[in-house]
Amino acid sequence: MQTQVVIKPFESALAHHFEIINKQWIDDMFVLETVDKQVLEDPQSHIINQGGKIWFAKHPALGIVGTCAFLNKGDNHFELTKMGVLKSTRGLKVGEILLQHVLNEAKSLGIKKLFLLTNSKCEAAIHLYEKNGFEHDKTIMQDYGQKYARCNVAMLYKGLISDSHNQSNV
Repeated sequence: MQTQVVIKPFESALAHHFEIINKQWIDDMFVLETVDKQVLEDPQSHIINQGGKIWFAKHPALGIVGTCAFLNKGDNHFELTKMGVLKSTRGLKVGEILLQHVLNEAKSLGIKKLFLLTNSKCEAAIHLYEKNGFEHDKTIMQDYGQKYARCNVAMLYKGLISDSHNQSNV
């Protein structure tokens, strides 16, 4: 059975879902860090007002069940961050639908570089990222990986035309 979800852009009335969904998975697997608390408690200031984006996945019967953000890092480089799905809805492919939507957004927005930081404990998420065009990247780890104590995996999205180095295709 195909899960029917609608992807909605950020609006302040939905901000509490961003916090609830992300706190759930972070608390389950890690310790909520200061930087997490700041971003989750005020995504308007820390993401939207900085030129970033947040999306929500809305299930027809269950309401808002997932979220994901782009954090503007300057120079048209963005971090895919705070992607989560409520534990009760895992297995419905909401994360994949949400991820594919935000990757299409990255292409339509003309983003030059899209990367993410995660932890090797997030095996299912890493598999999903790999399946959708992300590759492990040591340079991203060196440049951005120190932001979170729990970060030991950095990945770069290879599906952006402008990110290909010395590509000469027709």
